[in-house]
Amino acid sequence: MATAVHLDGITKRFPGVVANDDVDLAVERGTVHALLGENGAGKTTLMNVLYGLYEPTSGRVLVDEEVRSFDSPRDAIDAGVGMIHQHFMLVDPMTVTENITLGNEPRKWGGLAVDRAAAREAVVELSDRYGFDVDPDARVEDISVGEQQRVEILKALYRGADVLILDEPTAVLTPQEVEELFGVLEELTAQGKTIIFITHKLGEAMRAADDITVLRDGRNVGSVNADETTREDLAELMVGREVLLDVDRPPAETGDVVASVSNVVVDDDRGVRAVDDVSFDVRAGEVFGIAGVDGNGQSELVEALTGLRRPQHGRIEFLGDDVTTDSRRQRIEEGMAYIPEDRQERGLVMDFDLTENALLGSQHSNEFGPNGRIDWPATRAHAEAIIDEYDVRPPDADAISESLSGGNQQKFIVGREFERDPELVVASHPTRGVDVGSIEFIHERLLELRQQGVAILLVSSKLEEVQGLSDRLGVIYEGEFIDVVDPDETTEEELGLLMAGEHPDEDDADVSPDATESSSAEAATGGDRP
Repeated sequence: MATAVHLDGITKRFPGVVANDDVDLAVERGTVHALLGENGAGKTTLMNVLYGLYEPTSGRVLVDEEVRSFDSPRDAIDAGVGMIHQHFMLVDPMTVTENITLGNEPRKWGGLAVDRAAAREAVVELSDRYGFDVDPDARVEDISVGEQQRVEILKALYRGADVLILDEPTAVLTPQEVEELFGVLEELTAQGKTIIFITHKLGEAMRAADDITVLRDGRNVGSVNADETTREDLAELMVGREVLLDVDRPPAETGDVVASVSNVVVDDDRGVRAVDDVSFDVRAGEVFGIAGVDGNGQSELVEALTGLRRPQHGRIEFLGDDVTTDSRRQRIEEGMAYIPEDRQERGLVMDFDLTENALLGSQHSNEFGPNGRIDWPATRAHAEAIIDEYDVRPPDADAISESLSGGNQQKFIVGREFERDPELVVASHPTRGVDVGSIEFIHERLLELRQQGVAILLVSSKLEEVQGLSDRLGVIYEGEFIDVVDPDETTEEELGLLMAGEHPDEDDADVSPDATESSSAEAATGGDRP
């Protein structure tokens, strides 16, 4: 089979960092090739070299066995290489047709005007050819995330791409949209297109790819056929050691209600309703999970619970006390720990060292700030204990936070919050953007706290994470709880439908609305309300 792309000995250096170290990668035409690795392994840098965003320090780029030199993405596009980024580059108020043809519109009247009819016809023909179901006249702001992704793919195809690079393509999709994407990839390769997709998810690499290349520390540590490997083998290649992939969650021994959210309504920064009349309880010794596609009110709900945002209506209780108007500092002192979804904006001060970051949230405590003066030796000892216990690398309390990898930043935050000896941990996307080794570590620590009787609220868009760790699982859609389910009795397909705002087909003939409402309320609160 012919080689569509060959990256030959690619090295890319930045000041003080070797992002890619003599990487070889060969991708056969008409196949799907997964580029797998931990965060910081060099995957996106390597693809940015192929797409012309970076010039390699050394090495060659070959497309269709011809050596190419790309000074910009325009050069890569002219050579038939397109890239669909994780964050879509679409103009929301414009139509699907306008987005796909933007900058390359067919013209009429001697080039004086856009030929809108010809543009629409070209988009319809392209959609039909590849079996894409998109409305050429719909505005991008009115279509689903999965449809927006197909528009991005069509945009690249319209510009003549034969090789498509997809960067973390499933990050914002529901399970149904993921399956639809994989169907799109199969159709594209059946028609001779070549796909390279960047991922750190083992399952989707094995599901969608023909071949898989694993990068670790900027180097190619192995290329394998997807049908001839296992998740365990791939994880070991990624991390360099054996990794426990399955969550071992023993039965929960729940206690009293620790946190109670009642009829909470929260607006976002624009004054738009983000959380609409949500109620649930979290009990000691359980993980209560919240699943949903990003942007459905999870962030605002968590901010209201942790004291970062004032709800418009409703009541929040913690350990039996009304804390609805309490500050973040008060909630920390009362025993509420918080792992934020954005570690760099909310979890760390990036230009502080680890000793200073270990103090955050505890600067007023008698242990570290007696008499209003910081006890720096005690604070440094605390930081060093976190570094040692949570395997933060490099093990240096003087290291500046921004110098750490994302996974090590996350482990430090997890350690700092867990070491508060909390009654409640609010963990919002605790493994977002971290590698498989750090995921394993964080999951183990969360379950250890659960066994110690700590209440845990887990918010995650990763289905396998929230389903594997949770004892009860609320599904949020457009700011409302669609349902609260037993994750062990609910399939991934059913969860995907709930996350998309749809209930799985069921016989409702014998279920009255009042009975359904009562059942959902009981499930949400775990029994009697306090």
